[in-house]
Amino acid sequence: GSQSFSRPCKAALAAFVIFACVSAILLPLHALKALTFLYALSYIKLAVTLTKYLPQVFLNIRRKSTRGWNIDNILLDLTGGSLSLAQLFLDAACSHDWTKVSGDPVKFGLGFVSMLFDVIFIVQHYCIYRQRPAEATTTPKLADPLLTTETPARPVEADVETAS
Repeated sequence: GSQSFSRPCKAALAAFVIFACVSAILLPLHALKALTFLYALSYIKLAVTLTKYLPQVFLNIRRKSTRGWNIDNILLDLTGGSLSLAQLFLDAACSHDWTKVSGDPVKFGLGFVSMLFDVIFIVQHYCIYRQRPAEATTTPKLADPLLTTETPARPVEADVETAS
């Protein structure tokens, strides 16, 4: 297709890769602890998550529509983010140690950011750019018959008679 990465996206990707490679080189030299390296990678994941939703938000705004875009994965993502945050808070509450929430800022950030963008997409899809019934696409439903009654099928005997 004609899609390509923008310059800022290429620059950010290059910075992430360079940062990860330099960190990986420092790891065996004991200049960096393994846990610090993993935290650095998790912050890269948080940054990628922050930026992966923005193009779709702006595309929906520019087109003033969410037509042709499936909301199902967003609803699943919202469920996953809710359950992730619920687990984080339940773990902290059960152990009476609330540093589990503040001690894992990336897990909290990923859940929160995902849910924030999910809510934005849901509002765009169901409220701001809601599809009117006349605009709805005519996709076949599972209950629609495969054959219509407009053109009757030939009887089986006709096939037998023409074959002999």
